[in-house]
Amino acid sequence: MDTAVHGGGHSGGKVETVSYDNNIVRLFAMATLVWGIVGFLVGILVAIKLYWPEFLGGFDFLSYGRLRPLHTNAVIFAFAGNAIFVGVYYSLQRLCKTRMYSDLMSKLHFWGWQTIIVSAALTLPLGITTSKEYAELEWPIDLAIAVVWIIFGWNMLGTIARRKDRHMYVAIWFYIATFITVALLHVVNSLALPVSFLKSYSMFAGVQDALVQWWYGHNAVAFFLTTPFLGIMYYFIPKASGRPVFSYRLSIVHFWALIFLYIWAGPHHLLYTALPNWAQSLGVVFSFMLIAPSWGGMVNGLMTLRGAWDKVRQDPVLKFLVVGITAYGMSTFEGPMMSLKNINAITHYTDYIIGHVHLGALLWNGGLAFAMLYYIFPRIYRTKLHSLSMANWHFWLMTLGVLIYVIPLYWGGITQALMWKQFNPDGTLVYQNFLETVTQIIPMYVLRSIGGTLYLVGACVGAWNLYKTAKSGSLLANEDVQVVDRRAAEKAAKPQKEGFHRMLEGAPFRFTVLTLLAVLIGGVVEFVPTAVIKSNVPTIATVTPYTPLELEGRDIYIREGCYTCHSQMIRPFRSETERYGEYSQAGEFVYDHPFQWGSKRTGPDLHRVGGKYPDAWHWKHMWEPRSTSPNSIMPSYPWMYDTDLDISHTEGKILTMQKLGVPYPDGYATQAVADLKSQAQGIADALTAGGIKDVDPNKEIIAVIAYLQRLGTDIKKTPADMEAPTADDESDEWGDELDDVEGGE
Repeated sequence: MDTAVHGGGHSGGKVETVSYDNNIVRLFAMATLVWGIVGFLVGILVAIKLYWPEFLGGFDFLSYGRLRPLHTNAVIFAFAGNAIFVGVYYSLQRLCKTRMYSDLMSKLHFWGWQTIIVSAALTLPLGITTSKEYAELEWPIDLAIAVVWIIFGWNMLGTIARRKDRHMYVAIWFYIATFITVALLHVVNSLALPVSFLKSYSMFAGVQDALVQWWYGHNAVAFFLTTPFLGIMYYFIPKASGRPVFSYRLSIVHFWALIFLYIWAGPHHLLYTALPNWAQSLGVVFSFMLIAPSWGGMVNGLMTLRGAWDKVRQDPVLKFLVVGITAYGMSTFEGPMMSLKNINAITHYTDYIIGHVHLGALLWNGGLAFAMLYYIFPRIYRTKLHSLSMANWHFWLMTLGVLIYVIPLYWGGITQALMWKQFNPDGTLVYQNFLETVTQIIPMYVLRSIGGTLYLVGACVGAWNLYKTAKSGSLLANEDVQVVDRRAAEKAAKPQKEGFHRMLEGAPFRFTVLTLLAVLIGGVVEFVPTAVIKSNVPTIATVTPYTPLELEGRDIYIREGCYTCHSQMIRPFRSETERYGEYSQAGEFVYDHPFQWGSKRTGPDLHRVGGKYPDAWHWKHMWEPRSTSPNSIMPSYPWMYDTDLDISHTEGKILTMQKLGVPYPDGYATQAVADLKSQAQGIADALTAGGIKDVDPNKEIIAVIAYLQRLGTDIKKTPADMEAPTADDESDEWGDELDDVEGGE
């Protein structure tokens, strides 16, 4: 058991006056509150649109598919991101007993991060997106993120180098791991070739892109929404309770086991997909092992409060911390359980996943963020919290709101899965019409929006309480404290024998290098065989690149966020092959930059939708979904019928795809626009023949129809149908791939 709340050790040393920068803490705290309320509000709008698609009218920038990534980015990077920086800037100065390395860097970090958030708020509703979940921002913004993140890391590491205590406290370990790993994840997943200022294509394709994305996506949760908040937990639990951390040894095991195991777990998002089975299995094994370090951290946090439970009942800071840590334990049990294939077969693509994610985000991240703000505001404004009663109201609104949000989604998710898989005695699907499985759970969507509204009301109460707290005091922008430079004294003193980890805590550079190695091992082992060695991805001779019109239609599909509701990945389950057709194979996606497998089915899978309906059906469906699918909750897309297809970058898109290895013939870019117009005219003629009047072949809807009609049709071709080969003639036959997949399942 630790002998001190933070650090400890040598009692000698020179006494110095240090001025902590509280102004940067205040700025990030204000941003946390503002962006949090904005993110929660957008989330409620998105939730309402799921059962009331006409809500707020038919504006393109307010459609569900465009608002959903805005919500996730606002909550993750604006709310949680700013909360992380509040915790780091407040705790790091006090743990290192020194001011931040550079006031200029602190300010550049703050204003740079807010500029990035504003850029996201402007571009995502306009449909400027990469479609990669939690990484939707286009390449110029990605570059800005990298620059601002390096500024943050440089400032943090410089502060650690100037610390007055030789040994780094456990919270700092988690901060270092966060900086190193998030930088690695962001750079690799953001690799792309630009087409124009706000358009790019992922460097990876299909299976490779899916593996890279979920290596990033899962570990964005791990190293952006988990490790920095664990550092915050290790600082604020002892500070708020006045108790030492329960176990130093458990802290060591928790840290190293967590960062080593987490990086391997990404493939559990891709179970039963076209990802190779060996990669899926690795993801399952390491995901299950994550229970141990995750629960070790939870136990360490909660056991720190032993003997302080009376204080918990009275102190809102500790209430938020306890509920947050408990939610962390629940989420980190659910995650490994859902990585088991038999459980994943039920929960994946359903609303159960949405409930799971929000339990962690709203209680773990939200709970710790608000606990931290309630702790910090009275101290930096030198006053008492304005109202304990309001803080308690906030706590209960938050907790009850999450329960009302999450429980219906758990119920609805299991209901969805069971309805998808239910067969009649004669072997036919009971719910052949996918829409029946959606309308059944609409009441759960209504309850979700109610729970989210309660959470938002609680956040507003909390923000008002903190605002009044600030108004009642005055900001101590530069907090002067007397500190002892133990580090200098220990250097001058006779060296004492220390354990390996204790020595490592006094060597930040070595510690950072070992942290990087720990997270690189799993990434390299999973990454190189599939994502780097392209020959390991089987090809199918009949799979051809998208035509220029189909490529433009695909980009519109991405712009409108269709991937947020529709998957393009049929799993090898009888229920799915009966409903959709042949299950998806790796070789079908070799020209998909980026992949479009999706992670949630609010609508049916679309991988075999090509040729299933006539062009006129798609025309009517996109104009008014309920005209073809009564009771549908899909929004309409009238702007596609009024907007001319932008073909100014078509040639550039073909050239970019060629650079990425897509085998268009040499010089084809100059012919692309002519081919596009010819195919568009053919679709327009088919629509006219189908009874649609006044069809303009130049509109965006024509390109979208072309793309949808292409999906899943490649494996129906024979080599004789192809104008020219588009894959290596010596590649594995697609029939052999079918045998391999079936044998693997």
